[in-house]
Amino acid sequence: MMKYTKIYGLLALALLAAACGGSEEQKPEEVAGPALVSTSPADGTGDITAFSLTVVFTFDQNIICSPEGQGAVKVDGGAVVSSVSAAAQALSVVISGLDRGKSYTVTLPAGTVKGYKQNQKGSAAITYRFSTKEPDPPTPGDWETAASCVKNMGVGWNLGNTLESNSGDVENMWIEGFTSRRPTDYENAWGQTDATRALIHMFKEAGFNAIRVPVTWYPHMGTVTVTQYTGSDGNQHARWDKSTWTGYDVDRVWMARVKEVVGYVIDEGMYCILNVHHDTGTATTAWLRADQQVYSSVRERYISLWTQIATEFESFGERLVFESFNEMLDVNNTWNYASAAADGVINTINADFVATVRATGGNNVKRNLILNTYAASPDRRALQDFKLPQDIVEGHLMAEVHSYAPYDFAFETSNPRTVFDDACDREVRSIVDGMNQYLVAKGIPCVLGEFGVDTQLRGETEEAKQAACYVSQAAKYNIPCFYWMGLSDGKEDRAAPRWTKPALKDAILKAYNDNKNH
Repeated sequence: MMKYTKIYGLLALALLAAACGGSEEQKPEEVAGPALVSTSPADGTGDITAFSLTVVFTFDQNIICSPEGQGAVKVDGGAVVSSVSAAAQALSVVISGLDRGKSYTVTLPAGTVKGYKQNQKGSAAITYRFSTKEPDPPTPGDWETAASCVKNMGVGWNLGNTLESNSGDVENMWIEGFTSRRPTDYENAWGQTDATRALIHMFKEAGFNAIRVPVTWYPHMGTVTVTQYTGSDGNQHARWDKSTWTGYDVDRVWMARVKEVVGYVIDEGMYCILNVHHDTGTATTAWLRADQQVYSSVRERYISLWTQIATEFESFGERLVFESFNEMLDVNNTWNYASAAADGVINTINADFVATVRATGGNNVKRNLILNTYAASPDRRALQDFKLPQDIVEGHLMAEVHSYAPYDFAFETSNPRTVFDDACDREVRSIVDGMNQYLVAKGIPCVLGEFGVDTQLRGETEEAKQAACYVSQAAKYNIPCFYWMGLSDGKEDRAAPRWTKPALKDAILKAYNDNKNH
């Protein structure tokens, strides 16, 4: 009996072991992760000339990429990963902020993408390399002068309400308080979509040869900290105490996006004006003022900003022009003309701008630079007070003014003009003649950086008359004119892209071609 009992016990143990071993064998094995099939452009591609690059990694199956996976994608060399997105079998990685003559490595750590199968591993680690073309050698002889530059610009357009969009109110910093503060959150904040190469190409194909790219820098410089509070309206708001603003460094992702948009213009063979925009003006967020005490307190920040911009864009050729600032006002927000003292501060800031850019060396030593008058005003007192600063090179400085006239035609007033009549025509031509008298005739090349209307209540036919008047008169003096906004305006028209006001566009081009002085 004991013999059989031992046998039964051994059988039971064997069966138990078999059962346990069977459960291990039934555990499903991990499925291999998505495998990389190809990249476009191919790994190791060289001589890239664009300032941004989209790399498409194609896998052998449909993939997903979590927010953590997207954030794990990195690039070296001072460039930035602007976006990462997955669709079907493709992972698209947008790299921005590229420089010429450099090599870059993009890394996707193990597990960056996953498939849809159960118990599946993530992708293996991936390394992708590419390089950009060496900068074009400098043209023998002198860099294009400011006088040649304004002559060759032709007519231009402002890429407005895009990279200069900002909260604009220290008591209502809504972008900072209630968005992720990505470049696209700012770029879309004022009713536009992200700028595209296709939009710029449309202007080039039509006959425009220059684009002004206004940029507001303060939200992306140093640390801007906001606090939320409940307003008297019962809604949540975000407040910025400017005294808490620390640091001067421009956010690398923002700088890369600016560089990408500027690259669209340059790659189309057009002139590009890059500036410091709503860091000036009437908004409570403005930190640059035509006031000596205010400027003394922010001078170090201003110089640091332009040092960073100039250094970032040093390798760009002569078609990139820097503009010192936009419409800078005194502490009382006085338009047109404030005082000789305010004009003196403008001249001082312009001198700092020129010296700062030149000190970064390379192409910036001879880069053409634009200097605005007080408030970018064509007021003859402001023009008379305007002075070009000393420069280490001759012939590479120019002035800029803006004009929206007549006032009651361009803006809504209690007694608006709805027809651009002969009186309007005479007023506009007189303004342009003043620019010639006080600037061009004295050897200072000049740009009309903004003109147009700031109302939607004028008919396109009348707007076209105003625009043609400005352009035809300015063309006689080689003053390039940059229309503000309206030619392609709004998310749908810019995304298409298409003209919002085609008749206005045609009037501008015809007026220039019929009257250009060369």
